[in-house]
Amino acid sequence: MGCCSSCLTETYPEKQQQQQPGGALSASHLTPGVGVGGAALEGGDGVLAFAEFSLADLKAATNDFSSDNIVSERGEKAGNFVYRGRLQNRRWIAVKKFGKMAWPDPKQFAEEAWGVGKLRHKRLANLIGYCCDGDERLLVAEFMPNDTLTKHLFHWESQTIEWSMRLRVAYCIAEALDYCNSQGRRLYHDLNAYRVLFDEDGNPRLSCFGLMKNSRDGKSYSTNLAYTPPEYLRNGRVTPESVIFSFGTVLLDLLSGKHIPPSHALDMIRGKNILLLMDSHLEGKFSTEEATALVDLASRCLQYDPRERPDTVSLVATLAPLQTRSEVPSQVMLGITKQEEAPLGPQRPLSPMGDACSRRDLTAIHQILVTTHYKDDEGTNELSFQEWTQQMRDMLDARKRGDFAFRDKDFKTAIDCYSQFVDVGTMISPTVYARRSLCHLMCDQPDAALRDAMQAQCVYPDWPTAFYMQAVALAKLNMPSDAADMLNEAAALEEKKQKGGGRGS
Repeated sequence: MGCCSSCLTETYPEKQQQQQPGGALSASHLTPGVGVGGAALEGGDGVLAFAEFSLADLKAATNDFSSDNIVSERGEKAGNFVYRGRLQNRRWIAVKKFGKMAWPDPKQFAEEAWGVGKLRHKRLANLIGYCCDGDERLLVAEFMPNDTLTKHLFHWESQTIEWSMRLRVAYCIAEALDYCNSQGRRLYHDLNAYRVLFDEDGNPRLSCFGLMKNSRDGKSYSTNLAYTPPEYLRNGRVTPESVIFSFGTVLLDLLSGKHIPPSHALDMIRGKNILLLMDSHLEGKFSTEEATALVDLASRCLQYDPRERPDTVSLVATLAPLQTRSEVPSQVMLGITKQEEAPLGPQRPLSPMGDACSRRDLTAIHQILVTTHYKDDEGTNELSFQEWTQQMRDMLDARKRGDFAFRDKDFKTAIDCYSQFVDVGTMISPTVYARRSLCHLMCDQPDAALRDAMQAQCVYPDWPTAFYMQAVALAKLNMPSDAADMLNEAAALEEKKQKGGGRGS
């Protein structure tokens, strides 16, 4: 796992008001209690805060935008692709890469991205960042690993989506649209089954990419003209009522399990041929009363006159009573198996430090760091006689006070003293970062602990202790699979150093 300065200089929640669209933050903006590796952790739900990414970060995350990482090729004519990527903090992301000069004005693109980036909701695949670099325009969102509604509805292999899950999809997307409306984001461009994604638990999410246009002046719809709102065909404009029409086409998809042009569907509905409209794979497995309610809602959404269509509040109110199996997990309804996280465990023999980290025994880790003292810092700083200024003495005094507090388990004081040492910046000590990382863990601040452990790695790239501390922090952040990977990486480095006689433990 590599580390670079750019992965530690992203935008954090408490700094967002200072950051201007299109601007970048310096290392001086780093504050305790934030995440690392490409974006900040926000709140207890684990959603990443909005950030500006560097092109280098996104190239690294997507293996230089490898074709193997393309997860969506919709909008190919416009050159817009979506890639799967992984940040240095092991979080998966989706990166939408626009065609050359899709947004000529970087400021306009940044402002639009920041507007969408303010949204945070459990029904959205949230936007967590953007990148403007030369002609490049990219959006970064949470990655949804269980494909799109299109895949599960039209291209399924083992089983189609059951009726209750289709009702849940409709309800969740209505909730997402209603939330966006409440936040002043009433326009959603090209709402269709491709825009509905499923997260790791199988829950439906609405892609945040549709909240931005495909380009500054580009078309807002890329689907077949038969599915676009009639008013868009007349004037090329998207309105909130247009979004409702598109939602109606998604309801038709859920009802029929196939693409039916709205005009054809409305003819079937007026002719009372509801059963002909229904997906044949659902025969005998759905409630006629619920289906009638959904057909009626679709009919209202697809009205030619935009004024006759319901608003998002009405969508939610109509669909809420149809959720009769809310206790059943989405992954069960969707027929997927949630990938089990690997336990935090070693694949090779561990040293006392490795063993303590695998058990998350913070007391044992503390004792080892106290005993090790600063022997692992040898060679990380070469100081000349001229550098022994009063400032240097003050800095070393701050470290000494931090060491006393660390030894006495006064972890809050230790954090303050070590922070004084770090802020001066004359001497860089991986051990101080490791010690402060443990202090943050003791104070139940795992995101800040991870940040310090990664800083220790930046100073001393092959230091096993830095990786061990990251493993503990990742485990505390409920990322056991990533923690296990990091633990094994640390153990491998330790084994390599023991064989090669390198410095450090």
